Amino acid sequence: MSKVSVVVPVYNVESYLRKCLDSLVNQTLKDIEIIIVNDGSTDRSKTIIDHYVKSYPNKVFAYDKENGGLSDARNYGIKKCHGEYIGFVDSDDYVNLDMFDKMYKKAISKDFDVVVCDVTLDYGHVTKVISSKVLNDIFDKEDLKKQMIDIYPTAWNKIYKKELLEKVTFKKGIWYEDVEFLYRLFPYINSIGTVKMPLINYVQREGTISKTYNKKIYDYIDNFNGIIDFYKKNGFYDEYFNELEYCYVRYLYMTFIKAAANLPKEEYKKACLKAKENVLEHFPDYKKNPYLRWGMKAFYLKHFNAFIQMLVYHFANRKD
Repeated sequence: MSKVSVVVPVYNVESYLRKCLDSLVNQTLKDIEIIIVNDGSTDRSKTIIDHYVKSYPNKVFAYDKENGGLSDARNYGIKKCHGEYIGFVDSDDYVNLDMFDKMYKKAISKDFDVVVCDVTLDYGHVTKVISSKVLNDIFDKEDLKKQMIDIYPTAWNKIYKKELLEKVTFKKGIWYEDVEFLYRLFPYINSIGTVKMPLINYVQREGTISKTYNKKIYDYIDNFNGIIDFYKKNGFYDEYFNELEYCYVRYLYMTFIKAAANLPKEEYKKACLKAKENVLEHFPDYKKNPYLRWGMKAFYLKHFNAFIQMLVYHFANRKD
């Protein structure tokens, strides 16, 4: 059994792949396995992958499958992992050479279920550090619930105990799968450790989902409705009601609305209407939520209306 398994889904990223894989095969943690899932690439990605498999036969393991999307590739890779902990790295990103050494040492120091680190956004000409928002190690269940509303919701700045990923997998065929995955995983997490330094580099490139806007942004709403159903079905809904309510409203009225502001104006208005309808249906009394007591974010969420939504649209589309 390896200490850490790293799943790397690959789809047509020949220009970025070598930098990603170099950062993984040269990790200071030697007892690591790199699981590459070639998700039907049609460029030279497979040739590059084959080179690394040949050069690192005891460390790099590659699998080819028909294209099924990022979630499908991750789920496929999870089944091939033998590590105590599992991490994910997108194939157009890269990591610090000591990332998994530091993460694993933290994980075993107090038997954490999940370990997180900070993130560097790499714009090419400049970088920016983003906090994981986990400021201290967490063991208490109430503190874990509170962290749910603030954690940086990506899959790839974390490592997870292998058995956790036997409970929850990634939902296929959607955008924003990291958010959907993490919120379904939260009820099963009993501890989170934090490494307060940026260890993974998130490359900001044109053409990625985060920079592409079309009607798939409605996955934000569908995903959160699915999360609500999941919590109800598995008996977590009442215990996590305040956190779910806050996260639901925040994502629909902030993250979703911000993304929708890149749509044509009339489509944007329809998106805002759909967000309001869903909030009213699921959480009509959300303004009483205990996490909405103070601050500009709370003010925005509690007073979101037609005027505010048009201000958002104006600022998103202004020409400086």
